[in-house]
Parts: sequence; structure tokens; C-alpha cells
Amino acid sequence: MIKKRPTIRDHSAEANLFARRAFVGFVFVVIIVGILFHNVYKLQVTEHETYRTRSNDNRIKVIPVAPNRGLIYDRNGVLLAENRPVYNLEVIPEDVEDLEASLASVRQLIEISEQEVEDFKKEIKHNRRFKSQVLKGRLNEEEVAILSVNQHRLPGFSVEARLSRYYPYGDTLTHALGYVAKLNKEELFDLELAGKDTNYRATHDIGKLGVEKFYEEQLHGIVGSRRVEVNNRGRIIRTLSMETPQPGKDLVLTLDIGLQQIVQHVLKDTRGAIIVMDPRDGGILALYSNPSYDPNLFVHGISGKDYRALLNPDRPLINRATQGRYAPASTVKPHLAVLALEEGVVTETTKIWDPGFFQIPNVKHKWRDWRPWGHEHVDVYKAIEQSCDTYFYEAAYKLGITKISDFMNQFGFGELSGIDIHEETSAILPSVEWKRERFKESWYPGDTISVGIGQGYWTATPMQIANSLSILVNKGIHRQPHLVQVSKQDTEVEQLFTEEKPPVVLKNPYHWDIALKAMHNTVKIGTAKSAFKGVTYDHAGKTGTAQVISIAQGERYNAEKLKEKHRDNGIYVGFAPFDDPQIVITVVVENQGGGSAIAAPMARQVMDYYFSAYPLEKEQQQ
Repeated sequence: MIKKRPTIRDHSAEANLFARRAFVGFVFVVIIVGILFHNVYKLQVTEHETYRTRSNDNRIKVIPVAPNRGLIYDRNGVLLAENRPVYNLEVIPEDVEDLEASLASVRQLIEISEQEVEDFKKEIKHNRRFKSQVLKGRLNEEEVAILSVNQHRLPGFSVEARLSRYYPYGDTLTHALGYVAKLNKEELFDLELAGKDTNYRATHDIGKLGVEKFYEEQLHGIVGSRRVEVNNRGRIIRTLSMETPQPGKDLVLTLDIGLQQIVQHVLKDTRGAIIVMDPRDGGILALYSNPSYDPNLFVHGISGKDYRALLNPDRPLINRATQGRYAPASTVKPHLAVLALEEGVVTETTKIWDPGFFQIPNVKHKWRDWRPWGHEHVDVYKAIEQSCDTYFYEAAYKLGITKISDFMNQFGFGELSGIDIHEETSAILPSVEWKRERFKESWYPGDTISVGIGQGYWTATPMQIANSLSILVNKGIHRQPHLVQVSKQDTEVEQLFTEEKPPVVLKNPYHWDIALKAMHNTVKIGTAKSAFKGVTYDHAGKTGTAQVISIAQGERYNAEKLKEKHRDNGIYVGFAPFDDPQIVITVVVENQGGGSAIAAPMARQVMDYYFSAYPLEKEQQQ
């Protein structure tokens, strides 16, 4: 077969086809190169800053640095709350690929309890996954070495050295200082609402009670940061820059640790509270509630066993000094005497006959005096010196509850004292309105009689009783109770205090002197005579015995027949020196008997220490 040769026309068609294909290919290449150059231009020019920032984010990490918490000292410069270094095993959950497997690997290296693992898992559920969480705290040297050697096998796990709070005096200062513990979800939420959460980015602990909580902002400080370069495995290569954190403010308290230890020793195993206060400026020299507990248990997370041990009938978690509610009993008789004198119900020379009881006209019920046979003829001095109930039954009946309530409110009863800790209750100062709101009942004259001796519905905290005594010895001037020393230059602390309350003004200022002189006689010839026999300082005071339960008409109080929790509370208030008071003291003892037999001797021991430990210093301060 003869093949046909291609014609010129066929060669032309093929050339045209090739040209078209080459053109399309060329256009395609141009488009691709154009897109490539466009993207290169976009990466290198248009969005250069954006991608450079993202690149830096991949290799530069900003690590928040927690500030050192401020230290706390007593008035003499003794360290009460310090920071000690500890090593913790910490985990950043988002940096761990398989958390369960990693935990199992770690537990093969060091001992970690089931409780610690459980607590850790609870924490990471309630916190952001990029936030470091403690898996095991207070590592020993061997554990630190083992984890450091194996850290390359445990991404997201690290051994961190931190300063941890430590209270060298343990349970001696718990209810005054409080403590710090783990920052929880609710507290973090509150910080976010207040716009302060960024300052706690590296912080794990926060003040929970007492001074630690009240002055949290001052003690915490300001967070810093560290910019570091990391490799592709997240390991830090070098530090690029450092913004130093600002440490928290150190606080100096008005407390005297020596006096505080004496107060603790005096109470021993007895439930109650003692407060020692300087009436000249309101500084608290000692504040102790018994029983107490060691705050160091809470700093690293208290175990369930230890916490359950604190939930006992003695209630050590309650700050009895500011939260305990007790009938003030006869300690308020000097205040009521001033009111009775002011209102003309009695005069300095008025005498009444005390047969051992008081009766409202046309009422059979008898309100008994503590002395069955009475005190015979009694004036205002003897009424306070011998703590005559009948005298104050009659005075209260004539005054009426409204005048009593209004007057005693000026001494701080029925409201917070304003001391610089949050754990405080206002207790109860009864009134017509209070009873109507509480019980939906009217106020009866018989209700007033018991109030006249600090009983009935009336309750007060030891802090309120101490504050009221300070106002009395200052003749109406109110000094704000406080635990942190305040100076005019220290505005950061000053602004946390409430404004000074207006003074209690009398129509006849001499009535102050009558009540105070009667309290002076109380320790010379009255109910506190035996407790203060032979003292070298000039002292004044008032005893009180508060019934816990009512005793039926015709029966006498017999402690041996009552359960311990139903026995009387003993109270004592006092001040010294008489002419120029430097301290006031309040002692409240639960279920141990009368104030003259139990509370007054305790106050004697505390005041003996005070005036023997710093006699020259106290004189120089005058």
C-alpha cells in the first residue's frame, strides 16, 4: 500500500495547534508565577508584621512571675508570717498529650497518693488548661533530683521552686493573722469581676482569713513577667527580657507576740477569748480565741482527716473574739449607771433598799439578785462595786428599753466594731423594733429587767465589750480598734479604716468619773478584790457572770447538777493604770463559773506580765 505524504496544509495545522498549546501553557505558567510572586509579596511585604508576630509567638513565650508576698511583723519587729522556699511538681494540662499515661509514668518515679491525684484532677476541671497546677507539693531533695533527670520524658511537667507562706507561731495567732491557701474558682471569678485577675496570673495562694485576707491587696504585690525563647519542644533556651515583680507591702501589727503567748497560756484548755487593747489609739495588743488551730495545715491544702478533726464541738474554726456571742452580764453596769445618772433616774447619793429581789408593781414574778439576802442600802458606787442586780433591775425598769438601746448603741453594741478583719458579727442589742421584727411580738416591761444586768436578749462579742470599755475609759471618745499600725504617712492602710465615730456626749461629764471611780473600788473593796490583791499597778475593773440557761423560780444555781455547756460564763473587763489607762482587757471564759473566781484571775496574770515586761517603755510613752 502506498502511504500518502503530508501536505503543506497538514504541517500548518500542526504548527498552529502547537502554538496554541504553547501559548496556553505559557499563560498558565505566567499565572502560576504571578500567584507565587503575589503570595511572596503578601508574606514578605503586606502581611510581614503579622506573620513575624506569629512566628515570634512560636518561639517566644511570656511567663508571668509571681511577686513575693509581704511579711508580717509584731509591734516589736518579731516576724509573724514569713515566706519559705518549697519545691512543687507542677503541670500545664494543655502541654500534656496523654494526661493519664503521663500521670502513670510520674507515679512510677515518685510516690503520689490517690488523694493528690484526685485533688489535682478537680483543680484542672475548674481552672484554665494553660494555667499551671500543683500535682505534688513540698518535694524532698531526692524527689527533685529524680524528676529533674527524667523531665525530658515528661512534657508539660516541671519542678518549680516557690516561696510558700509559713507561720512560725502556729496556733498562737491564727484568728488574728488568718492564713493563705489555694486560690479557688469563686475567688478567681471575683478577681475577674474586679478586673484584678491579671495580677494573679502566677499566683496560687490568696488570703483566706484575718489580716491576710483584709490586707490581701497590700500584701500580694504586683505581678512581673519573663520573656523567654523556647525550642520546638517548649524547653526554655534563654531569657530575652525581665519585668521584675513588685513585692507586697510588709505590715507591722499592733500585736505583742509576748503578750499574745501569755494570753494563750492563761486560757490553756479553756474555751473563751481574751482581748487586750490600747485605749489611747485603739491598737490591739493581744487577740486570742481558744481553742485555736495551726494555720500551716491550710497553706498547702489540708487533708480530709485533719479538717474533720477541726469540726468538733469546741469549734476551733470560730473566732470567739469577734464572732462569739455572749451575754455581756454585769460588765455593762457602769455604762448603765452613767445613763441612769444622765436621765436623773438616780443621783450620786440616791440609795435603794435591796431585799435580794426586784418586782414590777402588781407582778408576782421576782427577779433575784445574785446574793439571796440582798445588799441592804445601795447607792451607785456600791451597786457597781458589789455588782448589785436589784439596783440595776430598778434602774432599767425606770429607764425603759428605748433609752437603754439608743445609749448602748453609742458604745458599739449591736454593730460591727470595724476591726480590720472580716470575721465579725454584730451580735444583738435588743430593742422594741428588733423584737417585733424577730419574733413578731411586742416588748414587755419584764423584758427590760434582764437587759438591765446585761442578760435576756442582749448578746455581745468580746470585741464589742472591749471596745465599749475603751470608750468608757476615754470618757466617750471612740478609738477605732485595729490590728495594723497606722501612721499619717501610711495612706494605703489608713483608707481601709472606717471613719471615727462621733463621741458619746453627756450633759454632765462628771458622771463618767462616778462610774470609773466605782470600777476602781471594785478591785479595792468589791467583787474583784481577791483577784487583784497585792498588785503593783493601779487597776480598775468589773466582773460579770452570764447565765447560759434560765433557772426556774425558787431554785438556786448549782453547777454540779448542770451539763458543762449549761454552766455560767465568766467575764472580766479592766483597765490600768487608773489615772491614765494604757491598756484595757476583756476576758470571756465559757462554762467555767463566775467572773470574779475565773476570769478576773486570768486578767491579773496578763496584766502582771504587761506591767512587768515593759515598765520603762510604758513610762517613756507617756
